[in-house]
Amino acid sequence: MSRELFKFKGGVHPPEHKAESNARPVRAAPLPKKLVIPLRQHIGSPAKPLVSVGDRVLKGQMIGEADGTISAAVHASSSGIVSAVDQQPVPHISGLPDLCISIETDGRDEWVEHRPLDYRALAPADLRIRLRDLGLAGLGGAVFPSAVKLDPGAAQHCPTLIINGGECEPWITCDDVLMRTRADEILQGVAIMRHLLGSTEILVGIEDNKPEAIAAMQAAAARMDFAAEIMVVPARYPGGGAKQMIQVLTGREVPSGKLSTDIGIQVFNVGTAYALARAVHHGEPLISRLVTVTGHVLRPQNFEVLIGTPMHALITLAGDRDGTTGVLMGGPMMGMPMPNLDVPVVKATNCILVQSAELFPPLPKALPCIRCTRCADACPAELQPQELFRFAKAGDFGRAQEYHLFDCIECGCCSYVCPSHIPLVDFYRYAKSEIWTREKDKRAADLARERHEFRQFRQEREKKEKAEKLAAKAQAKRAELAAAPDAGGAAPSEADAKKALIAAALARAQAKKAETAPKNTDHLPPGTQREIEEIEARRAKIRELARQPLESDEKP
Repeated sequence: MSRELFKFKGGVHPPEHKAESNARPVRAAPLPKKLVIPLRQHIGSPAKPLVSVGDRVLKGQMIGEADGTISAAVHASSSGIVSAVDQQPVPHISGLPDLCISIETDGRDEWVEHRPLDYRALAPADLRIRLRDLGLAGLGGAVFPSAVKLDPGAAQHCPTLIINGGECEPWITCDDVLMRTRADEILQGVAIMRHLLGSTEILVGIEDNKPEAIAAMQAAAARMDFAAEIMVVPARYPGGGAKQMIQVLTGREVPSGKLSTDIGIQVFNVGTAYALARAVHHGEPLISRLVTVTGHVLRPQNFEVLIGTPMHALITLAGDRDGTTGVLMGGPMMGMPMPNLDVPVVKATNCILVQSAELFPPLPKALPCIRCTRCADACPAELQPQELFRFAKAGDFGRAQEYHLFDCIECGCCSYVCPSHIPLVDFYRYAKSEIWTREKDKRAADLARERHEFRQFRQEREKKEKAEKLAAKAQAKRAELAAAPDAGGAAPSEADAKKALIAAALARAQAKKAETAPKNTDHLPPGTQREIEEIEARRAKIRELARQPLESDEKP
């Protein structure tokens, strides 16, 4: 009996363009002469470099260690010499450079020593540390460090594990081809996930436009020693999104501001499961992945690519053509334009989509919003895109947050259906970045204020403690004088106590002065010596004048 499927609200059906690249076999991209490996290839803190210019590294050697809880290591994709540790262009929508390690490859492709992990014999915490050090990160787009996602937390188990093989965005076929050719290793990775999360229900969601992948995964699941249900879901963008896949397979929704683990569900991409199997069963760090190269090229296909390979090398391999108007990393709905073609392939690179005016004609000029609400009908997160656009454009970021701006998954459905051709997602990204910047500035200001207030508190406390200490000394001195009457049997007066305190202070000052030996006073010229003697004479006169009031107080 097949499991009941559910639906998510919204979504669109753009042209798929899958057949262009999924018919050819996977081809290994050749080793480039130079690899550029960014240290920030995952969500969280970037890795810290472990190598210097001139070092020789081996394939699979850790060259950047994880820095903090949410982080992952990076590794050399081949053997060679480190030629630079500096800022290089990276595939990011900002176009800004980031810290990278450049390796001039030696052609030997010589591996560092590596061996399989016995994941059943390792404590779960130790295994997660090993996976962090092997550079495992999600390959479905978010590149969240896998070691963190494989921690079930205080609950000690996550009942439902979903493996996402949706791959709903047009043009991209790397997951489809991966499931066709490496289904057994994908499910071996699922077994490791199941072991770490304690999951009892394994669901694999694949869209119905991938019949070969469905058949391969069903055959592989029949060979496993655990139950994994292969579920065929309708092809509908963005059905491959994690929240949408959860809703379709289970009928449950992730609450706003919450994680899927809060409702006992964890989601991983099929590529992540495959990389996990290679890491555990072969000891291989994440140094390569499948990449779809498609669009305006002669031979659209999928390549097995080393991390750090320049994108222009893959486009040349697929057959570059005249008339290219741009290159996206990712698909047409959520992909980001590349600043140039020298940027390297990273863990998040699932597709290199070459554009042309024929395939991707320029959008018409944006017109005013006509309040047609088509964007709201298409939004899978059930938001009000037209209101979010209005608030973002006006800079009313508080109202945008009230309308759940951060629930937007930036799928692009609203922009796709907008008859006014408004780039709605660009406005949402702008609003999010402004809010993040302001929150960062506010945290910095709050921290500065707290430091200032603590400094004032510390100064007041030290001042009070000093006054209390001086008062205690004065009280102790008065008590000492009161307990020791003079020869005539009369108790000391207040003036006597005051004189005693002043004399004690002078004595301490003289003792401190005597402890400090003067510097640079040997073999002085006669003129300098005379100046010093004149200064000392003036000081002696001042001291004499300072003692006169004390002597007058002693007279009856």
